[in-house]
Amino acid sequence: MPGAASVGAQRAAAEQRAPAESVQYDEGYGPEIGVGPYPEPWPQDDRYDPELLAHGDRRNVVDPYRYWTREAIVADLDTRRHDFHVAVENWGHDFNIGSVVRTANAFLAKEVHIVGRRRWNRRGAMVTDRYQHLRHHPDTADLTAWAAAEELPIIGIDNLPGAVPLETTALPRRCVLLFGQEGPGLTEEARRHASLVCSIAQFGSTRSINAGAAAAIAMHSWIVRHARIEAPGAP
Repeated sequence: MPGAASVGAQRAAAEQRAPAESVQYDEGYGPEIGVGPYPEPWPQDDRYDPELLAHGDRRNVVDPYRYWTREAIVADLDTRRHDFHVAVENWGHDFNIGSVVRTANAFLAKEVHIVGRRRWNRRGAMVTDRYQHLRHHPDTADLTAWAAAEELPIIGIDNLPGAVPLETTALPRRCVLLFGQEGPGLTEEARRHASLVCSIAQFGSTRSINAGAAAAIAMHSWIVRHARIEAPGAP
C-alpha cells in the first residue's frame, strides 16, 4: 500500500486529469448513476483508481466496485467466475451479441467466444465487455477443437427438430452454451458439433424469440441449477 506522501502525490495528479474511463453507459437517459468524488482521506489501497477517487465513479459497476480500477475488478471477478462458457455465432455482424455479452457478465460466465467475424456490435454490451474475457474463433471447427481440448461439451440452444426441452434438461456444470445469430439460428455445422441441442418452451404465436433473450434464459437455467444463491443479508 502506498504511503501518505504517495497518496498525496496521486491526489494532486488525479485532480489535474479527467477520469480514466468513460462514465455511465447510458449517459443522457434517465437519472445519473454512481457516486461523486471520494471524501478525504482517500483509502490507501492499490485497488482504487486515484482519478475516480478525485472525480467520482459513474461507471456501470455494482457498488462494491466503486472507485476500483478496471484491472482490480477483473482480477476479483476471476476468483469466482462460473464454470460455463458462452459462444455465439457472428456471421452477419449480429447486433444481439452485445446483449449476450452483457448477460454473460451479469451471470459471471467464464468466457464469451465469438465464432466467425472478429468484429461485433459492442453497443448492446453497455461497456460490460471491459470486464468479461472474450475469445475469438474463426469458425465452428476451431471452437469445437478448443472445447474438446478443455473437455467441455457444447450445448446448442435453438428450437430445432429433435431438440430436448431446456426446462427438463440438467445442464452440465462445465459446458459451452452455443447460440446462433438472430434469424437463421444455429448453423448446420454448429448443430453437428453440438453434444446436445436444447429448445426453449414457447406458448404463443411467434415461431422464435430474440437471440439475446434466448441466451439470457439459457444462462439463467445454468445459474438456477449450479450457482450459489445467497439470501439477502446473508454474511
